[in-house]
Amino acid sequence: MLSTLVCLGLLVTAGQASSNASDLVGTWSTKTRKVITGPVGDHDPLAVIVRVHSDYLQTFYDPVNDTLLEPSLTGYSYSFTSDGHYEEAYYRAIPNPADPACPKGIMQWQHGTYTVSSDNELKLTPIAVDGRQLLSEPCSYDVGIYTRYNETETFPGFKVYTDPYHGVKRLDLTSFDGSLLHPMYLVYKPPEMLPTSTLNPTVTETVSAKRKRDLFTTDEEREERVVGSPYGTLAVRKRTVEPASADRWWWFGVVLTSAGGVMMLTF
Repeated sequence: MLSTLVCLGLLVTAGQASSNASDLVGTWSTKTRKVITGPVGDHDPLAVIVRVHSDYLQTFYDPVNDTLLEPSLTGYSYSFTSDGHYEEAYYRAIPNPADPACPKGIMQWQHGTYTVSSDNELKLTPIAVDGRQLLSEPCSYDVGIYTRYNETETFPGFKVYTDPYHGVKRLDLTSFDGSLLHPMYLVYKPPEMLPTSTLNPTVTETVSAKRKRDLFTTDEEREERVVGSPYGTLAVRKRTVEPASADRWWWFGVVLTSAGGVMMLTF
């Protein structure tokens, strides 16, 4: 009798499932809720929520310091706005069958725009220069491999409904092969996201500007990446050597010229 009621409940819930773009709006996370998009932390108004609900997360990506911050558990999160913007955060452990003691870890972050077609296809188009990926192979490398990441994603379908067991909104995304991804549950509405504009634009230099920079720069900007855990917590510290001043070199030349003149008069 109980199993019959459960089945009936699931059928009713499935009948109430929606595939409208408006139902995507919000921040969604897998069951652990340890991976969440957006600027969650003490600097953010959501810090109050984070302290009360300790299951919620810290910031995943810090664009100011260009840093990925490792969550305590794996998972992923998607956020969608009503005007067509999205953000995603992934943290996955990759098993190593050849050596189970040496798993890999991968963190990925992207944001951009999304569209929903008439046949319920969800397409995510990232801002190419902003995506970040950290691959950690602690048994092969002392540090993680930190790179730009840019991958357009297409989901053939999705549905939003109230989970019959947890009583909260649930998002199911359909993978390219027709299988369902791990379900995500609504965490915030409106969504918690970083700014939707380009966060780390690249600079296009003219030839003349590059020559000037090369002339007066003694060293290029360097990045020191420190991986602090087996799965690859990343800290990025940028150190830029200040360009030598053109005025300084001009006065140095004046001094040398004057000294040479004095020596000629003396001898």
